Amino acid sequence: MPSAADDLRAAIAAAGGGIPFSRFMDIALYGGHGFYVSGGSAGRRGDFITSPEVGPLFGTVLAGWIDAEWERLGRPGEFTVVEAGAGPGTLARSVLAAAPRCSGALRYVAVETSAAQRERHPEGIESVATMPVRVDHGVIIANELLDNLPFSLWVHDEGWREAHVTVSGDGFAEVLRAGEPPFPLKPGAPHGARVPVQTAAAGWLRDALGSLAHGSVLVLDYCTARTVEAAAMPWREWLRTYAGHGRGGHYLRNPGTQDITAQVMVDQLAAVREPDAVRSQSQFLQRWGIDDLVSEGIRVWRENAAAPTLAAMRMRSRVSESEALLDPSGLGAFTVLEWRTG
Repeated sequence: MPSAADDLRAAIAAAGGGIPFSRFMDIALYGGHGFYVSGGSAGRRGDFITSPEVGPLFGTVLAGWIDAEWERLGRPGEFTVVEAGAGPGTLARSVLAAAPRCSGALRYVAVETSAAQRERHPEGIESVATMPVRVDHGVIIANELLDNLPFSLWVHDEGWREAHVTVSGDGFAEVLRAGEPPFPLKPGAPHGARVPVQTAAAGWLRDALGSLAHGSVLVLDYCTARTVEAAAMPWREWLRTYAGHGRGGHYLRNPGTQDITAQVMVDQLAAVREPDAVRSQSQFLQRWGIDDLVSEGIRVWRENAAAPTLAAMRMRSRVSESEALLDPSGLGAFTVLEWRTG
């Protein structure tokens, strides 16, 4: 049966014996037999949990932020929410279920490259494979998307050299090639230091800002403030793999069977444009009312505890959901970046 490894060997042969790591990552994740094409996904039955999969509370809080943006822009008659990297549509379900005040004007566009994931999207949204070219009034949301966009890998070995991937026996190995990094890297780093250069993530942000006439771009991800900090870390701290809710193997092993992800380097996004706001996920959720929603959930549960309904049980779950979403050692430590346009 064809595999991502077969696709990679073919690409390496066609390229004369080596491909940049960014190309390796693209094929391993998004190629014809890549991880996300062959069934890898977020969710309790998937390979990792993101904030929307914790429960509906995250989407309910986000709906409050969406309403605030709609109000800020003067309540336009059409207000578009673009969710980039929507996966199976979990966040869209939660936002719509929260019945935001802007519902009458709301156009929800879920962008997902995987056809298998788009088949799971809920009714009431536009399910598409590519980003819209223009949005007049609205918001663009990327929750744990940019960490998965292919990046080039640079290694310090008497200067910065780009990692390429070649075939080695039954597997793959790295070779280093001289080149000029597309993002300025600090000279004199320790021998063997590694950093990602996230050209695709920066390009995504540039395109998103260019497509949005009036509104905000919201990025939620695990981030590192400066690329130089990554150079000082063991690379396993910022470059990770996941499969089956656990850490995977080395990023060159078993392509197509594990996720490959990296900390998002904020300074590389800021080179496109400085964000208007930078908060932790915990700060963002508290700013937009998670504590009040939890208090409401406790009140409703107490009022119905003697004869609990399904709705009351869902309200009670807000307590455990908030603990996970605000956890300073977990999801609460994610970074939320916001850019405003228009």
